[in-house]
Amino acid sequence: MFMESLQNVQKKYAAFKAQGLKLDMSRGKPCSEQVALSDDLDGILKGNYLSQASEDCRNYGNPAGIAEARELCAQILEVPSSQVLVGGNSSLNLMSDTIKRAMLKGIMGNTPWCKLPKVKFLCPVPGYDRHFGLCEDAGIEMVNIPMTSGGPDMNEVERLVKSEAVKGIWCVPKYSNPDGISYSDETIKRLATLKPTAADFRIFWDNAYCVHHFDINKPDKILNIYDECAKHGNEDLVYIFASTSKVTFAGAGIAAMGASPANFKEILAATKVQTIGFDKVNQLRHARFFCNKDNILAHMEKHAQIIKPKFDLVMQILEEELADCGLASWSKPNGGYFISVFVKEGTAKRVCALCQESGVTLTGAGATYPYGDDPDDSNIRIAPTFPPLDELEISMRLFCTCVKLAYIENNNIF
Repeated sequence: MFMESLQNVQKKYAAFKAQGLKLDMSRGKPCSEQVALSDDLDGILKGNYLSQASEDCRNYGNPAGIAEARELCAQILEVPSSQVLVGGNSSLNLMSDTIKRAMLKGIMGNTPWCKLPKVKFLCPVPGYDRHFGLCEDAGIEMVNIPMTSGGPDMNEVERLVKSEAVKGIWCVPKYSNPDGISYSDETIKRLATLKPTAADFRIFWDNAYCVHHFDINKPDKILNIYDECAKHGNEDLVYIFASTSKVTFAGAGIAAMGASPANFKEILAATKVQTIGFDKVNQLRHARFFCNKDNILAHMEKHAQIIKPKFDLVMQILEEELADCGLASWSKPNGGYFISVFVKEGTAKRVCALCQESGVTLTGAGATYPYGDDPDDSNIRIAPTFPPLDELEISMRLFCTCVKLAYIENNNIF
């Protein structure tokens, strides 16, 4: 039960404000120590730009990507390498292209979405704001789907896909953004056996954190969505995405997309119109840097050594400051990049505003919901990876003070 006085909380808040802080926790960015783990990418080619197939990677061609990069990404996507397209540095860009193709050209001979009276996407919430931004930009109506401890509420999903207007669902299946939830076997099996009314319905499977474990010996494990779909003759149902954006260089990694043979054929045909080839030099250096998934996992263990202490610190401070007062609850992920905090209803925006006024920028309240509208005004995404530990501690102590102050204000406790 919360017993702290207004005067005491205001005094703490004033002390933080007097420090003149300028700290940023608004995005899930890797810190400098993390990106430095991949500095050996520079110069790794040593003047040898030939792929295994003797392609000169400095030249035009091969829009699907070089074979060794496709094989490397196939081990992450868990689909055959012949069904993998390796693109530029951003999986978000691959998702954007996929949606825009569907809008302009349609999917597998179906009516282009832009010619339909309404197109809807199912959006598990809280979720990833950039997914929602892609939909909003394309004029796609978003429908909130509550998240459970095992993933999206499948009763709601199964009910809503009966509508012809529903064309897709966003999924971050492992260490989801922001809750850190990994989908249960039951959830994935139910997704894989969906029978949507729309023939062009697709699961957008953004496996962004598939190798981002805090403990490589105790990772969350999820089923292979493609295999599950294929078992039930549903292999065309899913598009799978991943990238090395938080593995190597955040702005200069490689991104990949996997799909069924029929989906892949359509995607590749469209890609050949769009580009003569993505950055194969970068693909080659990533392939030589890692060689295989085991080396990626060993590399990610180094990442975990840097960021797990930050997540541990956040958990420690939340427990110390808020566990006994009943003002908040939070996720406890085993990997990924975020912690999802639920404060008292009607106070999240005020918490973020109070933090901002004191010099700490958080992800905006509401960002984890379509249209920036959290109906309960309660969810706040915490991104611990970028700040150093000393700044992170200050930011989280301030955050907890703001949670208390916003609650007092909202309930007129004076």
